[in-house]
Amino acid sequence: MTSPCLNVGLIGLGTVGGGVARILTEHAERITRRAGRQIAIRKVAVRDLSKTRVVNLPDGTLTTSIDDVINDPEIEVVLQLMGGISPARETMQKLLQAGKHVVTANKALLCEHGSELFQLATEHDCCIAYEAAVAGGIPIISVINQSMAANQITSIEAILNGTSNFILTEMLARNSSYETILSLAQERGYAEADPTMDIDGTDAAQKLVLLTQLAFGTKVRLDDFPRQGITTLELSDLKYADELGYTVKLLAVTRLIARRLELHVQPTLVRHERALAQIHGPYNMIALVGDAVGTTHYSGQGAGQMPTASAVVADLIDVAVGRAQLTFRQLPLGSRATALPVVPPEDTIQRYYLRFNALDRPHVFADITDILGRHGISLASVIQHEAPELDDDATDRELVVPIVVMTHRTTEGRIRAAEAELHNLRSLRPPVVRMSISDA
Repeated sequence: MTSPCLNVGLIGLGTVGGGVARILTEHAERITRRAGRQIAIRKVAVRDLSKTRVVNLPDGTLTTSIDDVINDPEIEVVLQLMGGISPARETMQKLLQAGKHVVTANKALLCEHGSELFQLATEHDCCIAYEAAVAGGIPIISVINQSMAANQITSIEAILNGTSNFILTEMLARNSSYETILSLAQERGYAEADPTMDIDGTDAAQKLVLLTQLAFGTKVRLDDFPRQGITTLELSDLKYADELGYTVKLLAVTRLIARRLELHVQPTLVRHERALAQIHGPYNMIALVGDAVGTTHYSGQGAGQMPTASAVVADLIDVAVGRAQLTFRQLPLGSRATALPVVPPEDTIQRYYLRFNALDRPHVFADITDILGRHGISLASVIQHEAPELDDDATDRELVVPIVVMTHRTTEGRIRAAEAELHNLRSLRPPVVRMSISDA
């Protein structure tokens, strides 16, 4: 028989944990109505008992011992809101072994050890709910797992990192450099003091791994597909893209092509008229294509205290009513029999944007096209704005001019091989900037 009260433990009462506690305490009547029974916070494990909290909890609720949460037989569900891999992994193992359902927002942990933890949960008749791990307040996990259940998803195209999207949006809007807008993102709380995982594509790639496993039943590793960040992009690249009719987005993509999966996370030129191009600032969007429903779009805040807390509490309600347990048992966790092969990174096929910083000398463009041509890369268009004319008596002959080319479809391997040769051209100055082009 279902208990009239669902006792919950929290591990972590930071930004997200504080938001969760606020929702559960300030909107208790609404949550009870939707969960079908009262939800009570029984124990909260924190590092520092003396720290000021955003929510008042009854005396004795806070503890510095995670074991107080793990070993409490009255706690049925634990909201594990720790980040990182360790000790989060070991803590979740203990929770599952103790027979407790787990709600988490830890994408890095699930990306790295999800299969192992999902198996452990199954063995102990528990579930892991992780809506908040991907795209914050956008309910994309439930969409794929439930609402799109009648479909074979054939494509995922997504803006999954709000920090990068904010930077790319504001660089063009404010006519400012990458460094300037990164500082602005940090001031506004959209970027961490160390933003590496956001700007190098790792955060988006981890989320894509989770979506790919859910949509296609195939576990992929971060090393299985190309991953590129936005750190080499300059304002001029965004302007050239705009001139060509595109907006630059850090796009995470999985496509089902001839029973194989093609994945990549890269700065990508997206046509202005597409919905993905029109998502600005720290927002996310996921475009899904299903064989029955066609293309659908989901957008909203992908991070932040309350959007993420909203997803955590939604998962908690699903556990309370039993939905999470039912859907968890149907998760496509992948196996040798069902997993789809992944296209090797060097074989992924796309069109590309390339920008070269070339010395204004004869034969430079011929050298570039010779290298590209020898690697089977043909050009669709070229932009070279007129360079200023040097006086005959000028001593500075090192005038650098940008050359932008758009290629026809080619492989990642050919582009990489050509880049290796291009880097050795004395007539080019680093960097050679590369972005993919979305033809959808």
